Amino acid sequence: SWCLIPHGHSGISVQLLPLLNRNIHCTAWSTLQSGGSVLDAVQMGCARCEMEQCDGSVGYGGSPDESGETTLDAMIMNGDTMEAGAVADLRRIKNAIGVARAVMEHTDHTMLAGESASVFAENMGFVAEDLTTNKSMNIFSEWLKGNCQPNYRKNVFPDPSKSCGPYKPRAALKQHKRPQHANTRSHDTIGMIALDRDGHVAAGTSTNGMTHKVPGRVGDSPIIGAGAYADSSAGGAAATGDGDVMMRFLPSYLAVELMRAGADPSAACKTAISRIKRHYSEFFGAIICANTTGHYGAACNKVAGFSQFHYMVSNSESDTPLLKSVDCF
Repeated sequence: SWCLIPHGHSGISVQLLPLLNRNIHCTAWSTLQSGGSVLDAVQMGCARCEMEQCDGSVGYGGSPDESGETTLDAMIMNGDTMEAGAVADLRRIKNAIGVARAVMEHTDHTMLAGESASVFAENMGFVAEDLTTNKSMNIFSEWLKGNCQPNYRKNVFPDPSKSCGPYKPRAALKQHKRPQHANTRSHDTIGMIALDRDGHVAAGTSTNGMTHKVPGRVGDSPIIGAGAYADSSAGGAAATGDGDVMMRFLPSYLAVELMRAGADPSAACKTAISRIKRHYSEFFGAIICANTTGHYGAACNKVAGFSQFHYMVSNSESDTPLLKSVDCF
């Protein structure tokens, strides 16, 4: 599972993507090949996905919230030092993964959020730009015309299943289980794991979150141990799916700890998904895992319209990224 790269370098790059774009994956892999660090590889791969607006679920101009604004979440983690940087609810800055790395390298903090994260980014030299596009405004306009459906409110009035807000709280005498929005196209993430020949591991994610989310919502992607996790003594993992559910179980952290205890990557991924299934059998989600020997695997939860999960791997077995798949369970 290793790759021989020019000048004696070897490593592996594993990627989950909403849109399987080999060019984006090649960006990360070529960064490793040219002598870049695993952090560089993760950052460059995610950044290209942000600029190419992968499937509308990463980067600017996608997934507008209830107010029509696109905001971004991202994180990056150094498996050698256990340092991490993350941004959540980032506004006006396209390069979210770059800002996440700046948080890691230029502050003693791990996460910055909201307007203050954007001000920090501008101070660090990132250019403020409008993240809205004609596409995202059209999505928002159609949502308003459709009485703001779907939305993610509950126990409020007016009835959120029929009407737009503003909403006010309603005391619920009996909790009714709301139908889950298992739309696999409404929210997704790019997640990347990079491992070089010296055993350095890094992982990262970037997303624009859930379409029509409540403003200020933060999903699993920028949460350390949920969206991704890296430890050069064990391996790395990255997740995608229903972040509001998945973040409660820290699946990426769990998978890495299972690999540390000796589980192979496929088994570690499957156990992490199973842990969530016990409580939320209908959640949409998947996870990729790679250990320090270069072995890798993935797992996903089977729901309507989502029976197989695809991801990409670059290693010594091929000169081009390998498209892999796993059957959901």
